[in-house]
Amino acid sequence: MAVHAYILITVDPARTQTVGDKLRALPGAYVREVLGPFDFVVELEADTQENLTATLRTKIRPVPGVTSTVTCPWIE
Repeated sequence: MAVHAYILITVDPARTQTVGDKLRALPGAYVREVLGPFDFVVELEADTQENLTATLRTKIRPVPGVTSTVTCPWIE
């Protein structure tokens, strides 16, 4: 069974477009730019919790311009 999480992301305003492009290129990611305390909300799907965590640690947090993330795993 797939696992899902919402990732709430804050970015450096000067890098919003670049970060958005990189996030949209992630497989299994549904990305929305939003207004408020966060800049992006990403709905992320992965085969396992480990894969979801790896994507967060290796493909989202290291993106230049990402300043913080909050991960909200789905409970079903």
